[in-house]
Amino acid sequence: MRLSEFLREGITSATISRMEQKGLLNQLSRGLYQLPDAPLDANHTLAVAAKLVPNGVICCDSALAFHELTDRIPPLVWVAIGPREWRPRIERPRIQIERFGPKVFDKGLECHTIENVPVRIYSPAKTVVDLFRNARIQHAVYEATGGGFVHATQAMKEALRLRKTTPAEIARFAVEAGIWEKIVQPRLEALTVDA
Repeated sequence: MRLSEFLREGITSATISRMEQKGLLNQLSRGLYQLPDAPLDANHTLAVAAKLVPNGVICCDSALAFHELTDRIPPLVWVAIGPREWRPRIERPRIQIERFGPKVFDKGLECHTIENVPVRIYSPAKTVVDLFRNARIQHAVYEATGGGFVHATQAMKEALRLRKTTPAEIARFAVEAGIWEKIVQPRLEALTVDA
């Protein structure tokens, strides 16, 4: 629970401090607490991130891992925020904040419950397209090699193989993001040519 949630229930910060000293509460991050014997979900850090960035959406590698489309375990939690959202400063867990424009921020949202916390996560199709967007930015800004495109293409291949999305859904999000013709379409056509 957030400190503000305790205060709404009439529990003072002094009481919370005493509970923490007695080992009745664990502080996960500044202003965020949990019972020491609470069962932890495999996606525990996503629930923590959702509490710390309430207007954010789990994205990129974290959403990919949540949807079981990768074997990678992300070393940090990827969270998207809107173009005018306040950028939080969080020490733990490690959070990578991505700022999404208004055309793509509200698209492809799903709400999942993790440890009784509502967590907004992008759908598999939206996640794949976001990976391609990030790869394009890395390529343009840092003149990086095609590693980001390989990662995004592998994620798309896995999402289609596991039937977690369809080519039409991926195409729709790619068109909305403005990366359909030159980036996503040729890769999607190559993967679905024999399908």
